[in-house]
Amino acid sequence: MKTYSTKMSEIKREWHVIDATDQVLGRLATQVARLLMGKHKPIFSRNLDAGDFVVIINAEKVRVTGDKAKQKVYYRHSGYPGGLKSITLDKLMQTNPTRVIEHAVKGMLPHTRLGASMMKKLKVYVGDTHPHLAQTKR
Repeated sequence: MKTYSTKMSEIKREWHVIDATDQVLGRLATQVARLLMGKHKPIFSRNLDAGDFVVIINAEKVRVTGDKAKQKVYYRHSGYPGGLKSITLDKLMQTNPTRVIEHAVKGMLPHTRLGASMMKKLKVYVGDTHPHLAQTKR
């Protein structure tokens, strides 16, 4: 008996629409990361991008537990001396709530080129509408 190896031609991608209203950020991110990697499929392979497309709507309505809204801080650096910038989760949710979900999901994907290609299949939107209706309807 030969070992089965998944080929790119055998991968069928589906579209999933997830409503983030009143969902906990970390639990939503793990569910989305699982769909993006393709771990829910029997043909899952670590060396191939076998995952599906994921559309998240109502990104501004995601919730966090405890005091994370005030205590969780996101850092970035410009690369120049003194270029460290920080923003709290509360402020980031007001200015750009899509970035909060994208950051949480990106941390759960592989930190390689493969993870970058998986990240391209994630679409996050504020509000109920999204431009991918044609792909998600059957």
